[in-house]
Amino acid sequence: MTETPRIILHKDKTTELAAQLLARFPNADFRECNSYEALPSLIESYRPNIIYSVRFAGTPGFPREALFGANGPRWIANGGAGTDHYGLWDANKTIVTNAAGVAADMMAEYVFGSFLHFTLDVPGLQKDKAAKAWHPRTVVPLSGKTLLVVGLGHTGQAVASRAKAFGMTVLGTRATPRTMEHVDEVHPADALLELLPRADFIAVCTPLTPATRGLIGAREIAAMKSGVIFADVSRGGVVDQTPLFDALTTRHIAGAALDVFETEPLPIDNPLWDLENLIISPHCSSVYSDWGAASFDLFLRNLAHWTRDEDLINIVDPSRGY
Repeated sequence: MTETPRIILHKDKTTELAAQLLARFPNADFRECNSYEALPSLIESYRPNIIYSVRFAGTPGFPREALFGANGPRWIANGGAGTDHYGLWDANKTIVTNAAGVAADMMAEYVFGSFLHFTLDVPGLQKDKAAKAWHPRTVVPLSGKTLLVVGLGHTGQAVASRAKAFGMTVLGTRATPRTMEHVDEVHPADALLELLPRADFIAVCTPLTPATRGLIGAREIAAMKSGVIFADVSRGGVVDQTPLFDALTTRHIAGAALDVFETEPLPIDNPLWDLENLIISPHCSSVYSDWGAASFDLFLRNLAHWTRDEDLINIVDPSRGY
């Protein structure tokens, strides 16, 4: 591509990103935008070809209309993996890429940290320590247990690889089943109900799409093995929190870790806060010290592809959401 593209860096803090961009592309033509409110007018006046955008202040107020409007860019590089905040878009008009895979390893560590929290009874150990009580106890091994990974994308595959290191049997679902490393059985997404009763552990890693909204509801939770341990690192809306709360209260689900919620931040009056057998984290399983740098490095690699008229990495299909 001979024409120098006009680029907007849209994030709460862009100074370091700008320095990285200039280091790789000294002649880059770009602007910085650090709020949702300022982006529409900047798009109107600057007419960018490319926007690198991070959803840094939540979904409410995110300037979707400006991004996909008449003066929106040809390419939106989403700084995270999920693109549900974009809704549907015309792929013939706008290319959207994401940063899928950048945080997969960290999210897999979160999943297994959550599993071990319950199998080692960390809360019980902490209570004994606080009481200075030496209570003999047993712990639960992961080896020999069965894990179901719902969604075998980048994150799901990272979870599966760690499961095999623990000696687990791994079942998984994906839209188009195929043989995959570290997964003993790969099934289509519509086989979920048949797989749930087989699992001792469940990790939900699927993106939020029209097909996955409400994927784990009352029927699916009822089908789970009693005493299952559950982790959700997908998106709020994939799991129905009401039957999940009931199952945690009755201990049908022995323990769960939720990093995503239907409403974020989780309202202070939500009863999930009061459950002792639930880990609540503020959508942080993918956030580690080098996450931003890794995401932006992927963008810069893609920008090199763009300038050479090469195919971009991680193009998102709007009809699938990934």
